[in-house]
Amino acid sequence: MEKVRTPCYATAALGRLGTAGWLVCLALLNACAAVLPATTETTDSPWVSFEAAKAAYDSIIPTQTTTAELTALGYDPYATPNVRVLSYIEIIQHFLPRDSIDPESLAPDLRACLEAREGCWGYEVAPGVTDRQREGNVLLDVFGFKRTTMTTGWRFTALIVIEDDVVQYKIWGGTPKIAEQKVETKPLGPLQEIDSIIQPRPITIP
Repeated sequence: MEKVRTPCYATAALGRLGTAGWLVCLALLNACAAVLPATTETTDSPWVSFEAAKAAYDSIIPTQTTTAELTALGYDPYATPNVRVLSYIEIIQHFLPRDSIDPESLAPDLRACLEAREGCWGYEVAPGVTDRQREGNVLLDVFGFKRTTMTTGWRFTALIVIEDDVVQYKIWGGTPKIAEQKVETKPLGPLQEIDSIIQPRPITIP
C-alpha cells in the first residue's frame, strides 16, 4: 500500500501568472517543505511495530503452540493479510538451498518435520513499514541539481514450521530500525539529461 503526500497548494494558483508569478512560485517552493514528494509503503499486518511483531513471535513455543493459538497471535493466512503458506518443498529450499548442506545439521524437530513430507508445512510473514522522504533545498531538488532521500522504517520476518497442527520449529530476522540516506548530485541539473540525449554515438569503422 503506497501513499503519496500532496504538494504545497500555495503554488497551484500561480500557474497562470507570468515571469513575476514564476519568481514568486520559486520562492514559495523554497519555503514549502511539503512540496517535496514522500511515499509510505506498508505490508499490512496486525503488528504496528517491530516490537509488537517480535512479541507475538516470542509467544510461540515449538512443540507446544497449536495452529489455533497461532491464529490468535495473528498467524492466520485466511484472516490476516500477507501470511504466506509454505509447502514442505519450499521449506526444504529455504533451509537446504544447496546439496552441500548436510540435512543432519538441521535442528532435530525441523528435520523430523521435513521427513513427514506433506504433513509438514509452514507460515512466513514479513510485516514492515518503509517511509521515503525527499529533503534538502527545494530548488536544487526540483531542478535536479541535488536530491536527498531519507528512508526510515522497520521490517520483521518470521518462518514457522508446523506438523500435525503443532509448531515444530521457528526462526526470525529483520531490521528493527531502518535509517538510510541517498544523495543524487547532478552538477548540470536538467542540462545533464539533455547532454546524455544529444551526446553523439561512437562511430564504428568496419
